[in-house]
Amino acid sequence: MNPQEDIPLEQVDDDTAAQAPGEPSRPWLLALVSYVVVFTASACGLTIEIVAGRLLAPSIGVSLYTWTSIIGIVLAGISLGNYLGGVLADRLPRRYVLGLTLLGSGVSSLAILPLLQVIPNQFAELPIAPRIVLLTTILFFVPSLLLGMVTPIVVKLRLKDLAQTGNIVGKTYAVSTAGSIFGTFITGFVLIQWIGARSIILAAAGVLALLALAFGRPWDVKIATAAFLAMLTAVAVLTVRMDALQSSCVVESGYYCIRVTEREESGRQVRVLTLDKLVHSYVDLYDPTFLVYGYERVLGDLATYAGGRNPKFRSLFIGGGGYTMPRFIETRYPDSAVEVVEIDPAVTDVAHDYLGMSRSTRIITYNQDARTKFLDLPEDAYDLVVGDAFDHFSVPYHLTTLEFNERVKELLKDDGLYTLNVVDKLRSGRFLRAVVHTLQQTFENVYVMSDTSNWTKNLRHTFVVTASNTPLDIADVAEANARIGRGRLTANVMPHGVMRAWLAEQDNILLTDNFVPVDNLLAPLFLEDG
Repeated sequence: MNPQEDIPLEQVDDDTAAQAPGEPSRPWLLALVSYVVVFTASACGLTIEIVAGRLLAPSIGVSLYTWTSIIGIVLAGISLGNYLGGVLADRLPRRYVLGLTLLGSGVSSLAILPLLQVIPNQFAELPIAPRIVLLTTILFFVPSLLLGMVTPIVVKLRLKDLAQTGNIVGKTYAVSTAGSIFGTFITGFVLIQWIGARSIILAAAGVLALLALAFGRPWDVKIATAAFLAMLTAVAVLTVRMDALQSSCVVESGYYCIRVTEREESGRQVRVLTLDKLVHSYVDLYDPTFLVYGYERVLGDLATYAGGRNPKFRSLFIGGGGYTMPRFIETRYPDSAVEVVEIDPAVTDVAHDYLGMSRSTRIITYNQDARTKFLDLPEDAYDLVVGDAFDHFSVPYHLTTLEFNERVKELLKDDGLYTLNVVDKLRSGRFLRAVVHTLQQTFENVYVMSDTSNWTKNLRHTFVVTASNTPLDIADVAEANARIGRGRLTANVMPHGVMRAWLAEQDNILLTDNFVPVDNLLAPLFLEDG
C-alpha cells in the first residue's frame, strides 16, 4: 500500500479491512483500539516518570529537587509532544505516523538504560541542582515528548465528523488520563518491588514496540520502520553488553534502593548500608558495639547514661537503618527493651540478611510510619527515644513538628530523654535552629551536642539534639560511661550562653503541622552537596 493512501481509523470500511487483514472495521472496535493505544501509551509514560526517581536515586539522591526536576521535565516533554503531535497529525493523518511515533517511544525509552550507565559520571563535577536538571532532561525528555504525541495523533485519526469533535477529544483524553493513573499506581504499588526499576523500563519499551506493530501499521513506510527496528535492536544489544539491566541495589523497595557493600574502617572489615545515595550505617558483624560515626558515639554515650540509671531501661528508635544503635543497646544491656519504628520492611530484612541482626533478636520492630505508630504506643513508658531518620537529602518533615514533639513527650517517662540527629551547618544553617527552637516549646531542657567542642565552625556536621524535662548533667553522662570502661566521653554540649547567643543570631522558625518548610531550610545545604 502507498503511504499516501493510508486511511484514518474511523474511515476503515469493510473493503479496506479486506485489504489489510487483522484491522478492525466496526466503529465500536475502532474506538476500542484507539482507547487501548492511548491508555497503554499514557500508562507507559507515567510508569517511566515514577521509575525515574528510583533510577536517579543512587547518583543524585531523592529530594524535593529530584522530583521537581522529574515532574517538570516530563511535563515539558508531554506538553511539547502534544503540540508537535497535533501539528504532525494535521499534516500527515496516517496510521504509520502513529506506528513510527510508538516505535520511537520504545527506542528512546530503552535507551534510558545504557545512558544511565554513563551519563551521571559525565556531569559529576556540576553543582547538584543543574546536574539533576541536566540528567533528567537527557534521560527522560525525549521519551516523554514522543509519548505526548500519541494522543493528538489518535484523536486526528478518529475524527471524521466535526460535530463529534468534543465527544471524541474528551473521551480520548479521559482514557489517556486513566492510563496515566493506572501506570502511576501499578508502578508505585506493585512493579518496582516486584521486578525492579530497570526491568520496568525494558518492559515499557517492549510494550510500546508491540503497540506500534499491532496498531500502527509502520510497515507502510518500510525504510523508516526498518531504521527504527534496527535502532531498537542496537539499543537492546548495547543494554545487554553494558549490563544495564543489572541494578546495584540489593533490594529495590517501595522506599529505597538498598545497597550493601564492604570496606575497611578503623582497621576492621565492615559492611556499609546505603539507602539511595547516602551511606546510613557501618556495621561490624562480630562487634555490635563498634560505632563509626561521631554522632553514633554521642548517642552511645547517652544510651550508656540511660543504662547506668536503669539497666532494664526501655528505648524506642525512629528509623532502623543498619540497626547499629539498637544492636549496641541490645548487646550492652541484655535486660533492656529495644523497639524500632522502621517504615520500610525491606530495610529490616536487609539488616537480618546482610548486617548481622539475628532473626531471634530481642529488638521489636514496627514496620510503620512513626507518626502513626506513636499513636498506638503506651504513654509514660520510655526512658530513651532516639530520632535517627534525618539526613540533608530527605527529612520526614512530619517528625519535626511541635505536634509530634508533644506526642514524644507523652511517651517518655518524667526523666526520659528524646535525642535526634540533625544534619546542618552550625552558623549559617536554619534547620538545626528551627529544630531546637521547636523542641524548646515542649521540653524544659534542650541541648545541642557534637563530637567536637568547636562551636564556631560552619562546616556541615551531624549534631545530636537532646531534650528532657529534667536537667541533664554531662558529668553524670561521663561517669556512667567511665563505669563500664567506654573511655573518654565523645559528647560535647554547647554551653547555655553560647546557645542563647547562637539562637539569637537569626529569627527562628517554629515547625508545626501547618507550617514546616524543612526542604527550604535545608536547600542551601543540599545545593552545596557535590
